[in-house]
Amino acid sequence: MHDRQPAPASTPPLPDLVLYGRPGCHLCDDARALIDLLLAERRARGRPTPAVVERDITTNPAWERAFLTTIPVIELDGHRVDLATSAARIRGLLERLDATP
Repeated sequence: MHDRQPAPASTPPLPDLVLYGRPGCHLCDDARALIDLLLAERRARGRPTPAVVERDITTNPAWERAFLTTIPVIELDGHRVDLATSAARIRGLLERLDATP
């Protein structure tokens, strides 16, 4: 008789980190650089790291209406940060991944 080991619990996939911006937006470029830096730090610490999906608000009238005055906007699992130009605010959003069971 063989003792069966329980199958490891499958980890649900991470939600994407969505960056809403537009071409020529220097604040969006700054946010992208901060996101890249913070995600590299998370990977180095063995923390879950989402994929980044960029969305150009000029390609979708609803996004443009919603975000034109608040880009860069980042969104993770239904939580959104407008004017995402602070490392502390972006880090705080990413830390939600650590609280997920």
